[in-house]
Amino acid sequence: MRAKGLATAGLGIALGLVLLASAAGAQTAAPTRDDIVGKLNHFEEAAEVDLPALKQQVMERAKARIKNDPGPVNRPLIAPDLAKLPAFNAQIQFDADTPIIQPASYQTVGRIADALVHSSLLPYTFLIVGHVESNSKTREANAILSQRRADAIRDVLVNTFKISTKRLHPIGLGEEQLLDRAKPTSAVNGQLQILTYARLPEEPAHPAAAPAPAAKKPAKKR
Repeated sequence: MRAKGLATAGLGIALGLVLLASAAGAQTAAPTRDDIVGKLNHFEEAAEVDLPALKQQVMERAKARIKNDPGPVNRPLIAPDLAKLPAFNAQIQFDADTPIIQPASYQTVGRIADALVHSSLLPYTFLIVGHVESNSKTREANAILSQRRADAIRDVLVNTFKISTKRLHPIGLGEEQLLDRAKPTSAVNGQLQILTYARLPEEPAHPAAAPAPAAKKPAKKR
């Protein structure tokens, strides 16, 4: 009886572990292409954001040692206009403190690539926005890491999936624009965002080439 009870308990534990693993797998399942397209195809107008200036502001603010810094919960967003853009938040796993993408996230990156070449999104450019949650690192280190991670995603999309580089603009915001300011250390704040940024400029139409003049026939000899 004791052996039977132990076997039953063991079976129950095993089933519990299977259920937990299934739940975890469901939570980390890669989004579908249509999920991503649905998040990004509601573009209305471009945000008033100067990207080179924003990159400089991120580094300057991250380096600053402000005496009365309000802290991450009350610190103002560095680029609030970005919140107006259609966004897809991706849980991309990187090796600790590096821009190296973990294999578990390859499928998600592939689905992002599939979405960006969907017919409804081809007319647009996109921001790849890196974030890092508040942690024991300095804000400057987190800003640098977030830029390197955004660059890494751009490089994979361009080099592996052949997305045009002119459609992708990577920028790292570190912990200067937390996605959940109420919980600065939450893993949510480490998510990477894809934002629909602007319409691609229309290429000028090329005038139709004039037809080549007909070749003259040689004069007949009399």
